[in-house]
Amino acid sequence: MTPAARLSAAIEVLDIYLSGTAAEKALTNWARRSRFAGSKDRAAVRDIVFECLRKRGKFSRLGLTGRGLVVCYSADTVENPEELKALFSGEGHAPAGLTKDEHSALEQGENATSDEMLFNMPDWLSAELKASLGDDAIAVAQSLSDRAGVFVRVNTTKGSVDAALSSLAKDGIVARRHDLSKNALQLIENPRKLSGSAAYLSGLVELQDVASQALCAKLPSAKRMLDYCAGGGGKVLAYGDQNDALLFAHDANPKRLQDLGPRAKRAGVKVSILSSKACRQAAPFDLVLCDVPCSGSGAWRRSPEGKWSLSESAYERLLGVQQDILREAAGLVAVGGTLAFATCSVFTRENEEQIAKFCAENDGWTRAFDHRFSPLEGGDGFYLAYLTQDSRG
Repeated sequence: MTPAARLSAAIEVLDIYLSGTAAEKALTNWARRSRFAGSKDRAAVRDIVFECLRKRGKFSRLGLTGRGLVVCYSADTVENPEELKALFSGEGHAPAGLTKDEHSALEQGENATSDEMLFNMPDWLSAELKASLGDDAIAVAQSLSDRAGVFVRVNTTKGSVDAALSSLAKDGIVARRHDLSKNALQLIENPRKLSGSAAYLSGLVELQDVASQALCAKLPSAKRMLDYCAGGGGKVLAYGDQNDALLFAHDANPKRLQDLGPRAKRAGVKVSILSSKACRQAAPFDLVLCDVPCSGSGAWRRSPEGKWSLSESAYERLLGVQQDILREAAGLVAVGGTLAFATCSVFTRENEEQIAKFCAENDGWTRAFDHRFSPLEGGDGFYLAYLTQDSRG
């Protein structure tokens, strides 16, 4: 496919997304219909679509259509008007030529006329961000509009960071260390080769955001650790690499755990997967981690669709779910143990305010520690808090 044909494909996918189909599904369906598209074409179209979603506010100045978003994306990436004209020539599989109105709008520049355009998120979420982060809000919003880095965690039970760097290099993958976590590597060149690399297949490295790795490193040591909202299991695997503990994982949706077994085997880590009933039977645990469902605002670089699909009512329901999970998990913590609460959110209402609310409503529990990881540090935005219980509680 030519660069122009890729733009046409992205317009098609984005129009389907804007009609109500999830972006991933729209991309998958397009790929199935387009057998002529090679792996590089599919990757390129995907990149265009997700860049348009990350910067949907900024790119919507020509209207919220697939074409409008892609025209603005293209104008943002090309070096001169002639190059843009060549991409929108209407010849072959290229999009139709630019109209007078499109030319006029592009010539006026990209000055933001609303918070949605400036923050690249709905106005109610930009208000939430400003209330949470104050002067840092715009810088964080802009960082969340950029493409996320690709990070791996070096599994030190399998080898050293230097060994991982060398192994990745042999497979053509250029990586570098990252200051936020001592075992983290950022993939700089050829990250898409990772799944077939010797380092990945042997379990020497595992995909995990650098801030997520740093969060796991701040968890207290324990003899028995339960990851109560384990999802794919990245955090329990990272914890097991750094701590000599019996590891357990649970998720309200067991399907999310289906990859944990193979991942744990590849990493050489033993994790026992527990149902809700089995959690209660196996309790108490010295450490229970609740990486609760949240807005995902700290990870909108990776999942930009989330900021456009999240409604205020759904957000309010999430806050209630988070409190429910904390109450459930608290009953699984051993006397003298730790209840850890984590989100990949940058919003105060999901973080500090949730901890304050739980401690106020549940006698004996106090916050012993908390920490924010900002997207400005290079990884996703995360929050972590420890809660401990007075033995008289």
